[in-house]
Formats: sequence, C-alpha cells, structure tokens
Amino acid sequence: MKTACIVLAAGLGTRMNSDLPKVLHRICGTPMIQSVLNSVKALKVERVVVVAGENVGKIKESVQSPGVLFALQPRAMGTGDAVRCALPLIGDFRGDVLVLNGDTPLVMPDTIRKFLNLHRKDRNALSVLSFKASDPSAYGRILRDSSGEIQAIIEDRDATPLQKEIGEVNSGLYALRSDALPLVGRIRLNRSKGEYYLTDIISAALRGKMKTSAYLIGNEEEFMGVNTREELRRASDVMRRRIISRWAKKGVDFLDARSVFIDYDSSIGRDTIIYPNVHIEGRTNIGGKCTVYPNVRILDSEVGKGVVIKDSTLIEDARIGDRASVGPFAHIRPGSEIGREARIGNFVELKKTVVGKGSKASHLSYLGDAKIGSGVNIGAGTITCNYDGEKKHATSIGDGVFVGSDSQLVAPVRVGKGAYVGAGSTITMDVPAGALAISRGRQKNVRGWVRRRSKLKSMKAGEKETDKKD
Repeated sequence: MKTACIVLAAGLGTRMNSDLPKVLHRICGTPMIQSVLNSVKALKVERVVVVAGENVGKIKESVQSPGVLFALQPRAMGTGDAVRCALPLIGDFRGDVLVLNGDTPLVMPDTIRKFLNLHRKDRNALSVLSFKASDPSAYGRILRDSSGEIQAIIEDRDATPLQKEIGEVNSGLYALRSDALPLVGRIRLNRSKGEYYLTDIISAALRGKMKTSAYLIGNEEEFMGVNTREELRRASDVMRRRIISRWAKKGVDFLDARSVFIDYDSSIGRDTIIYPNVHIEGRTNIGGKCTVYPNVRILDSEVGKGVVIKDSTLIEDARIGDRASVGPFAHIRPGSEIGREARIGNFVELKKTVVGKGSKASHLSYLGDAKIGSGVNIGAGTITCNYDGEKKHATSIGDGVFVGSDSQLVAPVRVGKGAYVGAGSTITMDVPAGALAISRGRQKNVRGWVRRRSKLKSMKAGEKETDKKD
C-alpha cells in the first residue's frame, strides 16, 4: 500500500529565543526538520507535505529533500488546522497518510515502519503511537477504557488530577487511511485556546465508528520534542552517540568517543583511528586506515585512504589524496587539493592551491592561488605573494622544482620543471625549466667591524663618566 506523509513545522519556537525558525536549529549539523525528512525518506513514501507558517520560505530554502511539497498555515491555529492546510496537496492520494512533528528529530525509520505495519495489520482507519514518559506533563495523555481501547487524548492543561497520573502519552505520530482524512474537518475548536487540536481526531473517529488504536511501542528518547535550547542540547547528545555507534560498528576506532563530534552527513572508512577532540562536519568523507590526531576540525572535505592528519589542523572544503600527511597546526583552506603521498607540515597554510603527488611543504609557508607539480620541495618560510592589493594572481610551479627556504614568489609567475630557487630569493620573473634562480642583495663582510664598534662604545662610556664628575 502507498504512503504519504505530512510533517508539521509551523511552530515559531519562541522558547528557543532565536530569530531562526525552530525546526531549522541543527542537530549534529542537520536541521531538525531535515532529520525527520531523512527518516521519512527511508520509508520510500509517495508524497511528503511540510506545513509551515510565516517562515515557510526559510524552511523551503533549507530543506535538502527533492520533491517535498510545502503548505502554508496562515495563522497559528493548532495542529489540527495545520493538517487541514496540507490536505489540498495530499489531493486524491489513496493509501495511508502519516503525520509527524518537525521538532522530533530523533524518530527512527524502523519505529515508524513498525507502527505503520501494525496500523495496516489491524486494518485501522486511524492509529496513534504512544510511549511511557518519565515526566508526562509535557505531553497529551492516552485515555483507555476498561478493555484497553483508546478513548481520547487529553492535553495536560485540560486533564483532571487523576488523568495527570497517567504515564502513557501521545508521541505525535499518527497514521490515517486516506478515506479517514475527512475526520480532520470534524475536529472541534478548543475555545479556551482558540486552536484545533489534532489530538481531538481520536474522539472524532470514535464518534464516526471508525476503528482506532493506540500502540505503546515508542520510547521517550526517540520522541523527545525540542522546544528549548536545553532540549536541543539533549537531543544533540543523543544523535551524536548514535552517529558514533554507527561508525564504530563499521570498524572505526574512537579513543575517546565522548569528545568526538561527527555530523550526520559525514562518513568514515574502516580501520580509521579518531583521537580525542576531533570535529568532522558537513559532508566530509574520510577513507579507511586514516589517523586523525587530537584537536582536528574537518569541514566539507574529501580525505583519501591512509591519510594522517596531525594535531590541531583545520581542513575546509578541500581534497586530500591517499597516504598524504597534513599538519600539525596546518590550515587547508577552501579549494585546495593535496595529492597522493604529499606532505603538508606544521604551520603551513594552503589557499585554493593544488599540490601534486609526493610534493612537500614541511613548515612555515603560505601557498595561495598556486599550482604545484609532483615531487616539489617547498622550503621553510616560502610565500606565494598572490595579492597585489586589487587582484589575486596565480603561481605555477612545475614538477621536481626545489624552492629554497625563505623565498617569495611574486605572482603571476611560473617556475619551470626541475628548476631551483635559491634560499632567500624574491622571484618576480618566470624561471625557465632546469634553471637556477637567485635574487639576493650582494653580501659584504666588513673586517674588524666588531672590534672597532666595541672600542667606540668604550670611549663613549668614558665621556659620560667625565661629564658626571664635572
């Protein structure tokens, strides 16, 4: 049977104390609503409708799920009204319609699938998933009759003292057969709040003699709603532990998993070792058999197999080839590519620079807007002077070039294959292949200068003493 899904995302999230729409706050690098949509995607649903309020434009821009439809809820009139706003986009769909909240980012695909299977097995018109809460005051209570059948969902503010003692609560996950969708129009206005509660759809279904069930199969952690910064932090901790566990099961070693942070969209290969205090963010892919030492941050980058990333290194939107070595204290900026078996050492910064196979820049260099061939040696203190105050210019260094320490290459400039640049040179013109380029001031040795300087200092000191006596 086909499945459609409605995701409710119209809440303003005023308790977040933020200009950002609540569902766009991130859990391990992913907006909350995207985490929900990722779970829905795993079910291979036919149609997904997101209901949003005044922030619909921002939410639409942030969602990375092609084919998702967006419905506007013009006024915040409750969850029942939000579902009603989605129905025109559900249209003539025939099958089961899931309803989820966009601020429950921890819901798992397997849980949704199990719930949907029970709904279909029992041939229900309407089903709701429930769980036992340690503190049920934040949730609607599930009311059952003496035979255990659901009778209603009552919100905490409307519950009697006896009903508030009930620990079974509503998860906010519903399943409706498409022929039961007219029930949404029968939800009555809650006059005390001026809203239409989706929870009242249970009573509407029972009044219409439609088969309805509540399945106690959820857990509190998975259905934790995020309404405050503290809840956001708690949800992030849960998601972080899940991500670490997933990669550990796939063969990644974590020396201190409590101090490692990996975004949802990143990946790590088997037999890679991750040291403490490592941050792997965005769409970063790290190959197998790598070693990532402490205090490293890698963002939106491709890291090959067998790579060593040494302590306190920052890599942003870059590509690192197999068996390369980077760091310690290196900064690899966006647009840079480091070739296979290349070595980028301590306090080296690359910006939009390509480094060829087996080349090395071992220490204290800035290489910007440069193309460096294979087998090149970049000496300590080398700088590509790429900016003239108005424009950036490129430096090209051919295969097998040796650049001596403390050299400046003033772009635009080319150094031909196999050429040598003498230490301390400032290169302002192209260097032919196989040539030696030296650009230094002529050295002059002044013999006896130190002795004469010392004698002069002694004479001046004696004159000062005479002045004091006078």
